[in-house]
Amino acid sequence: MLAGLIIAVHDAADRPGTLTATLPFGGVTLIEYQARLLIAAGAAQIVILVGRLTPELMGAINRIGRRGVTIDTVRSPVEALERLHPLSRVLLFADGLSTTPDAVAVMAREGGDALLVVDEDVRGGSFARIGGGLAWAGIARLDPERVAELAALPRDYDMEQTLVRLASQAHAAHVPLPERALSEGHGIDHRGAMLVEWGRQALAAAVSGGRTWFDRLIVAPLARLVVPLAVPRAIPVMAIAAGASALALGALIALWFGRIGAGMIVATIATIIFMLAAKLAFLRDEPRSRALLDNISLGLPALAVLLDGHAASVIMGDSGARIIGIALVTAGAFAERAATESGDLWWRGSPPAYLTVAALCALAGAPILGLGIAAIYAAATLFFEIELLRR
Repeated sequence: MLAGLIIAVHDAADRPGTLTATLPFGGVTLIEYQARLLIAAGAAQIVILVGRLTPELMGAINRIGRRGVTIDTVRSPVEALERLHPLSRVLLFADGLSTTPDAVAVMAREGGDALLVVDEDVRGGSFARIGGGLAWAGIARLDPERVAELAALPRDYDMEQTLVRLASQAHAAHVPLPERALSEGHGIDHRGAMLVEWGRQALAAAVSGGRTWFDRLIVAPLARLVVPLAVPRAIPVMAIAAGASALALGALIALWFGRIGAGMIVATIATIIFMLAAKLAFLRDEPRSRALLDNISLGLPALAVLLDGHAASVIMGDSGARIIGIALVTAGAFAERAATESGDLWWRGSPPAYLTVAALCALAGAPILGLGIAAIYAAATLFFEIELLRR
């Protein structure tokens, strides 16, 4: 069992009376971002060491609790020891820590005590030196016994630094910080301005990934431009979705009345907006909105393709395009069902990708050719996804 231990006791350096943990970070508070990373790594419990409970911190804790994880707040190592399961692996997050999913994933693996480390000459992260030319990078994997050892010490010890020293004395393994982490916003700081900057870097990194070329080459660059502008302005996710829905409805009406080229292009644009809104919902910890938008971004291309085939069949006077459209949707649905996270298929398709191929051909005046190419693309993706599963 993986448990998270977050330190949230220090005030921000440039905002007296405000805890560093409650400073804005990537559209949420810093502690919500830290909790999201722990939950994504598999943490079933999060213990937060607090000095005082402010209204902002209580609000953040309530929002974290909605994600289905057990949340406990404690004021001392003794209380923390009482809350932690004796067989758990404890992942300690430093106060003021900004980090990346990759760094957390490295530390969340099975194993004994371990410290995430960087070279002590690295600048910009406020990392504490631990000797041997190394500095602690803000994450530690601990046996609950370390917390028990700390609980036996006088209460005036700094919990964070003492746990790191106890782990070092227990010959904790040294795990190097992933290479790209520093450029993606990893560090420890108590200044609001610095956390805002790291939050921007974390936002850019969070929206840059993707399973398909369409996600990486089309959606990710747009997300890096649009999402950092939308987050600080608190634009509601569902307001963006409402605008995309209007575009999608217009596209489907255009397709129904035979305006194939315009309808397919507008449907593609609406799909991309839905995908951008889903990324924004992810960053704001709105899982229900994100799931809805993800489903719409898969369903809209299917509807558009079917109407594309119907309109082309009406124009041509036969049912060939309609059949190709149905075959495309079927192959695409099975390919999505069989999809894996493997990076072997960089060229793999997805419903938005199939829609884009069909839309470009429709705009060029060859809707049936576009449906055929997209259907072959979906069938090839399905075939190789099945082969990956068989391996």
